Amino acid sequence: MTATKDRATAGTVMLETGEASYWEYPARQPGAGADLLFIHGFRGDHHGLDLLARALPEHRIIAPDLPGFGASKPFSDREHSVEGYAGFVQDFAAALGLGPEAVLLGHSFGSIIASHYLAARPGSFAAAVLVNPISEPALKGPRAAASRLAEFYYFLGARLPERAGLALLQHPAIVRVMSMMMAKTKDPQLRRFIHAQHDAYFSSFANRAVVLESFRASISHDVVEAAPGLALPVLLIAGAKDDLGSVSSQRRLAGRIPGSHLEIIDGVGHLIHYEAPEAAARMISRFLGELAA
Repeated sequence: MTATKDRATAGTVMLETGEASYWEYPARQPGAGADLLFIHGFRGDHHGLDLLARALPEHRIIAPDLPGFGASKPFSDREHSVEGYAGFVQDFAAALGLGPEAVLLGHSFGSIIASHYLAARPGSFAAAVLVNPISEPALKGPRAAASRLAEFYYFLGARLPERAGLALLQHPAIVRVMSMMMAKTKDPQLRRFIHAQHDAYFSSFANRAVVLESFRASISHDVVEAAPGLALPVLLIAGAKDDLGSVSSQRRLAGRIPGSHLEIIDGVGHLIHYEAPEAAARMISRFLGELAA
């Protein structure tokens, strides 16, 4: 493990599926709170959850790059699907010693991975936190046309000659449009920070097949599918302006998860981890504190 910037250390672990990179945020007071395993969203890597990790100093936090993104190697023996990533979570947690007393947190696509993993493997974690959970099917209702258009974009990026395909997928103007659509904050400094984060990390994928496979996984599944099987305490943290999960759908989702708790953050969309990390951290701390008590 290699020391990096304040409170975080970078490490790698060799799994059956290949080498995975991760960051560890040690607790400032060891033993003060449960360990947390963070699972980031589509096209991101661990950097996206850095602000949230730093806002939870009482916990040891492990934040890997999902296979095929950031510094982690892509799968060589399986598709970059929800099932494939759930298998990665299982192997990674075992390798890092994150047992049934730890907490699993997933953001966006990570909420799909985390919920499906937990539904299939009850007792593997003590609790779950789903930030900007995907609470509506992307291929049905008002989002269907946009999802199909985006799928064609990723399909085209994968099928064009490599140079042209990569240029399309990584085009700065397209990345900026995506960033502008997701950011809801009116704070110009925060908007510049969000855009800079997406410029820096939104194209850090291993190859074009990874992006197409994982995008198809992200629009083909949601948390609702796994909800009835979540037999553990679950905290849902949603943004009131989230285009990928309306407040009404988040409330329906909470109703389908026995014993879940839903928090809504006003004025925020799908980027809670950038726009309101401190508020989300307070909700997580309160939730985990009540569980411990």
